[in-house]
Amino acid sequence: MCGVSTSGSSDYHVSVLPRETREWMAASPDKFIIDGTLGGGGHSEMFLEAGARVLGVDRDPEALAHATARLERFGDRFRTWQGNFADLLDNPEVQGGEQADGLLLDLGVSSRQLDAAERGFSFRGEGPLDMRMGPATDFTAADLVNTWSEDEIRKMLREYGEEPRARRIAAAIVKQREKAPFETTTQLADCIEREVGRTGRTHPATRSFQAIRIVVNDELGSLERALEASVDLIKPGGRLLVITFHSLEDRMVKRFMQDRAKQWLDQPDWPEPRPNPRWCFHLPKRKAIAPGDDEIQVNPRARSAKLRVAELLETTPTRP
Repeated sequence: MCGVSTSGSSDYHVSVLPRETREWMAASPDKFIIDGTLGGGGHSEMFLEAGARVLGVDRDPEALAHATARLERFGDRFRTWQGNFADLLDNPEVQGGEQADGLLLDLGVSSRQLDAAERGFSFRGEGPLDMRMGPATDFTAADLVNTWSEDEIRKMLREYGEEPRARRIAAAIVKQREKAPFETTTQLADCIEREVGRTGRTHPATRSFQAIRIVVNDELGSLERALEASVDLIKPGGRLLVITFHSLEDRMVKRFMQDRAKQWLDQPDWPEPRPNPRWCFHLPKRKAIAPGDDEIQVNPRARSAKLRVAELLETTPTRP
């Protein structure tokens, strides 16, 4: 969750794609919007300034506390809920029957989480090997690298980090932990750098840290559950906006939206096309929206961001 903020609280977190998110969410005084990844509150602030009511959701109590203080001027139009966006159907308001005019999922890690060494997300500063987005998660990055088998680590690095040197890195981790367990971010980063070397500006541990973070927080599993739930969270005519930061997320979101935007399904061995039982979306913008050069200059972390938009059909077909 990285990008450009709209207020003086940008030292906590800078919201990505603010202009594009504002345009496609089209917040207004008659709308209720769920910000499924509240972070520093930048996107929610835009929606509130447009007059909407907002429910801000985050696993991280620190993010909730910061955003609550930042947005207290909006009174009861802004409310928060601590939890995983994948569990939004358990929210009392949602269970009470209120559907949203818009749902935003801004995926990844906030600038604050990345920059806070004590959270263990980054190798730029020494901190505990943690990487948990919220306290409800018991499993840490240290648990993973110190207990998983070499084969499990290799598969994890390859699948979630798309790391071409996964085999070498996994072997180096297992060999190093036999001497002493990993406790800090720099210990792990240094181990990886010693094994594969360093060329260019990108740290050789970048993909590995991404993969471990994804697994610790079940990010792809949570995304899959949230996308499935979105059809019930949004009212007809409402919009789903998802901002991704790496290819695994983007492929999942793209596939979900496109599969549910097809009215008909066809295969070569079928005599004729068949109705798509999962058809429920219209795609007002079929391609992903990327940040402009002006935003990237101000916020380099926005470089890999992509925004995808889907709109729930006004007359929703019967769902399976």
